[in-house]
Amino acid sequence: MDAKNLSNVVQRISSDYGKVILTGFIIISCVLISAKALINRNKAEETISVTGIGTINFEADLAVSSGDFKRTDINLQNAYKMLNEDRKTVESFLRSKGITDKEMIFSSVAIEKMFSHLREGTTEKSIFIGFQLTQSVRVESKNVDQIERISRELTEIINKGVEFYSQPPSYYYTQLDSIKLAVISEATKNARLRAESIAKNANGNLGTLKNASMGVFQITAQNSDESISWSGSFNTASKKKTATTTVRLTYRMN
Repeated sequence: MDAKNLSNVVQRISSDYGKVILTGFIIISCVLISAKALINRNKAEETISVTGIGTINFEADLAVSSGDFKRTDINLQNAYKMLNEDRKTVESFLRSKGITDKEMIFSSVAIEKMFSHLREGTTEKSIFIGFQLTQSVRVESKNVDQIERISRELTEIINKGVEFYSQPPSYYYTQLDSIKLAVISEATKNARLRAESIAKNANGNLGTLKNASMGVFQITAQNSDESISWSGSFNTASKKKTATTTVRLTYRMN
């Protein structure tokens, strides 16, 4: 082999060797970058999620009592006259119990024609028996104990000859926003304490808050086994109530 051919072979080998080195360098670089990205990703996933619960007991500060009374007569004017007398009796009863006129809300009068259905063989006959007039009354008061007491004494109206049908009182709280904020605050503190306890037991440090979300707000009767609803419950049948909610917090770990 002459000197010229030998020089060409050496140059080709050198060129191929350089490509191998360059390729190896690229592969090693990619591996290092991928490893670093994996480490960073794993660090980002070092989080802790906890759920805290907040519960507050409170009492209603507004009570609502309602009922309706009826009269039926073949003559519409007579039925209305009797119903109007019944209304005066209901108003008198409520005033005697300390209810003011502003706390009484009377509905408009509903009129319904009443029929009796008789069957003669294969034929059915409808016989008009009169007009039924119905009026309802609603009482709202912040004197909750007063409404509760009146609801147990409504039989006095019936004893006066009024066909009165009452509903159990409903109980509400007019400052519900303050209750919600207090329950959320308690649930958040509870979640934070749980997160700190878990981090301490894992020999770690709690980092910054990454995410926070609140569960459904619930109002149930105190000391009851009332069902919790996924859409939220709102108890109005009990004067003493319990407000509950949950807060889920996600922290980064240092």
